[in-house]
Amino acid sequence: MHELASAMPHVTVGHGVGGNPVYQVGRKSFVFFRTPRPDAVDPVTGERYPDVIMFWVPSEADKAALVQDPGSPFFTTSHFDGHPSVLLRASRIGELTYQELRELVEDAWLSRASPRRRAAWLAATGAPPAEGSAGAPPAQGSPPAEGSPPAAGPSPAHGPPSGSR
Repeated sequence: MHELASAMPHVTVGHGVGGNPVYQVGRKSFVFFRTPRPDAVDPVTGERYPDVIMFWVPSEADKAALVQDPGSPFFTTSHFDGHPSVLLRASRIGELTYQELRELVEDAWLSRASPRRRAAWLAATGAPPAEGSAGAPPAQGSPPAEGSPPAAGPSPAHGPPSGSR
């Protein structure tokens, strides 16, 4: 996952308060590793998951498609209601093929890159735009701050809220 995210153009890697990686394009995060949070817990033990990765997705419809199957490794929490992103535990990343993981990272990057960077990457790779990623404007809002209600519309802030990386 790290190799795939780092290989995308114009990527910088920052680090959250716990030293966890935050992958950004144009100062907008597209993949980041969350610190253990109270909204992502083991349903049996109640312990916070220590290995949650957040990926931006092109749209709410893409999110719904990824999380609707209870057997899917993707999930979401109420903290991310109305936000175009999915969560994946690193311990379940092996359930994805390399191609699926690559597409997930590419779609995350495409959903956050500027229109110019998106168009240049698509032209250079000859990749067809994923439905909702290049034809539609990229997702602009940030996940709601931990412990606060979701915002009604897109936020001018970029990347993960502090404390949720």
